[in-house]
Amino acid sequence: MLFDLDRFRALGAQPCLLDASGILLSYAELAEQAARFAASLDQYDTPQLIAIEAASDPQAIAAYVGTLAAGHAVMPVPVDTPDTMRSLSQRFRPALSFYRRNGRWEPERHDWQAAEPHPELALLLQTSGSTGQGRGVRLSRQALEANAGSIAEYLDIQADDRAALILPLHYSYGLSVLHSHLLQGASLWLHGESVLSAGFNQALARSGVTNLAGVPHHFTLLESAGLADHLPASLRFMTVAGGAMEPAKVVHWAKLMARHEGRFVVMYGQTEATARIAWLPPEMALDKPDAIGIAIPGGALALRDAQGTEIKTAEAEGELIYRGPNVMMGYAEGYRELAHGAELDELATGDLARRDRAGIYRITGRLSRMSKIAGLRIGHDALERALAHFAPEVAVWGDDRQIHIGMAGAAPAAEEVQAKAAQLAGIGAQHVRVHPLRALPRRANGKIDYPALRAQQGQKTASGGVLTAFRASFAPRAVRPDDSFSSLGGDSLCHVELTLALEERLGGVPTGWERMPIAELENARPGQRNRLPTDLVTRVLAILAVVVTHQTHWPVYGGAAAMVMLMGMSVSSFRWKALCAGNWGTYFAPLLGVLIPYYIVLAGYSLAWGEVPWVSALLMGNFALTKPSTHEMLPFLYWFVEAYVQITLLVVLPFLIPPLRRQLAKLSPFTFGLGLLALALLLRITIPQLWPMNGRALFTVPWVLYLFALGWCISAAQTRRQRWLVIVLGCAIMPLAAYLGGNWYGGWIKYMSLLGILALLCLVPSIPLPDWSLRPLMRLAQAAFAIYLLHRLVPEVLMPMLGLEGHSPLIDGLAIGGGIALGLLAAALQRRLMSAPIRLAHGPGVDLKTALPQP
Repeated sequence: MLFDLDRFRALGAQPCLLDASGILLSYAELAEQAARFAASLDQYDTPQLIAIEAASDPQAIAAYVGTLAAGHAVMPVPVDTPDTMRSLSQRFRPALSFYRRNGRWEPERHDWQAAEPHPELALLLQTSGSTGQGRGVRLSRQALEANAGSIAEYLDIQADDRAALILPLHYSYGLSVLHSHLLQGASLWLHGESVLSAGFNQALARSGVTNLAGVPHHFTLLESAGLADHLPASLRFMTVAGGAMEPAKVVHWAKLMARHEGRFVVMYGQTEATARIAWLPPEMALDKPDAIGIAIPGGALALRDAQGTEIKTAEAEGELIYRGPNVMMGYAEGYRELAHGAELDELATGDLARRDRAGIYRITGRLSRMSKIAGLRIGHDALERALAHFAPEVAVWGDDRQIHIGMAGAAPAAEEVQAKAAQLAGIGAQHVRVHPLRALPRRANGKIDYPALRAQQGQKTASGGVLTAFRASFAPRAVRPDDSFSSLGGDSLCHVELTLALEERLGGVPTGWERMPIAELENARPGQRNRLPTDLVTRVLAILAVVVTHQTHWPVYGGAAAMVMLMGMSVSSFRWKALCAGNWGTYFAPLLGVLIPYYIVLAGYSLAWGEVPWVSALLMGNFALTKPSTHEMLPFLYWFVEAYVQITLLVVLPFLIPPLRRQLAKLSPFTFGLGLLALALLLRITIPQLWPMNGRALFTVPWVLYLFALGWCISAAQTRRQRWLVIVLGCAIMPLAAYLGGNWYGGWIKYMSLLGILALLCLVPSIPLPDWSLRPLMRLAQAAFAIYLLHRLVPEVLMPMLGLEGHSPLIDGLAIGGGIALGLLAAALQRRLMSAPIRLAHGPGVDLKTALPQP
């Protein structure tokens, strides 16, 4: 077992960790420190998630080993990043965090309802380059064991080996070095500073290291530091992964290590496969320096075409597929997914590759890093490699309009590079733009940060389109590339609009996009196609039920009630943080999207009636103060808007008191939702009996608040137990509501339908649908509120003008279809009006990021 403390104790005084100051920790000492940390976790009866600052420090490594040895899961966090620690902790809810504070390692126990990880979960890593907003990768104990064993086998790691650990330990590559050496009883030299730090070469020579692992950028830095000319005598192999190294550099380092009587090993991997997927046998490095090689022991590689068929022929290009015991369990967007078991048996890497006749694989590009200009498909990675000799650092990015090339360091004139790139790509030079840079922005793992490059250069690429969509949805608020849907406090209306926008711009909605910074969305891998979120499908069904019921009186009741539940889900999902932080601007901002169209409709009625319906203007029409026939209020249809505003104000009331807000913020959203549900049920049972409002109490907050609270609980339920609790509560509440609502057949149809919707929302996150239906359904969901506001104008105003009144299949069909069409038209007009200020302000080709006023 990889993290068996008894095995470590049996190794006794055998060296394990050597820190930068020269202090050596034996395996027995590591086992003792790890056991002490494990004992501090004895209070937990079930597996927990523990966050650990992933420093190259013996105390951090001992805590890491002890946590895993005790059967818990670890979430490594980048060093010295308190904001990232805070963000990740809020999303994944570890029971305890272990980090340095003022130079001292201290545990912090959290008082929130902690995550309930699956027993097999060992490691929660963030996707490469992501901080607090990316996707979590769930790795099992089996995956860690299998990958460590495989690496140790093909690298031939022995007990007397010592690795130079220059990679960060929150990065899967760095952890793979740690794991493979611990498995073999080998030792590690810890160096947490830059390889350019003073005295690195001398310290490395004294350390007795036998191997060094790095990303391509590390080797560039090692060359500049002069290490290539002074390799330690003890060094017997070097490995590179974490990105493609230029073939010429592979040849250079392979020859260098051969002269040193050592090996240079090119490797390929992804966090989703616990680090390693393929390796290139060292003897092939000179002949095939552009290859990633063969699958690691225990794994298998394959290629798949765009239709999903496995490619058998040599030299054909397809997506690289990996199968092996080290494939992740799946992604996690928040702590609720940590309870899930394994969901994958293979990994679609997202990389394009070819396999030669000898079975050697080469990466040819990335599915998400392609442009198609003048009918030609241009791989950014391939072009980047072809231009690598022009400058010390080269980066290529772009869209279907233009290719951008960033060059850092000494480089030829931009015109020369532009001409060469155009020639290589087979496109006109006008489609290529060269950017001289001081340095390329890089992530903590050394990889080029392409989103940062796009943001810095201010190009209107795919991210510009996404940024434009966000600014249109949240106008007139200022939106920056580092904002996310969650941080902006988006509501359900914006959610549907942006779901559709991302589908159009990215070809699929990325999983967990709500928490991703806008700049990160540009490189996000599209989510699974042919599925729509269940809440979005529910929104479509709800608005169709409202329109049909209002026209035909068919027994399809419950549409508006379902929309109230969806309202609760939206506030819980996207505005809880704003409530807890007292960020009232973010909390109340979604009201604009509801009240502006509402008051436009009210103005229309005022003009038609010749007087202002003041009761509705004050949003009090659902209190039965008057009747629509008096023209002092709008038709009863608009009670939903009034209830929405009133519930929004009711929920915020306790948070307006700072001491009470601080106490409520300590609760989990689910606990708060249960409390809100209890209050709502009390109001539902008592207020309509005490104040029936002339039989119109069903339009009031006491009558519908419990539906909002149920929606809140559905969204906030993070575990299977919580979701089933919501369903059980629904099974008790819905029949009671049907009985209290008059005990008639329509009430039972309505509330039993709502119970089915509640169960579906709890248990089924998305619904598979035919491809042709996705866009129309999303358009309907986007226009749901506009349809709600305007659909009755068709049968009550427009059709009578044409002499079409009464009821018949034709009349009803025209009324229903016309009402939906009018809402769709209004939603389209709203989108155009919202985007017009952006287009007028900037015109084509202007940088939206810099042209719009920023906070």
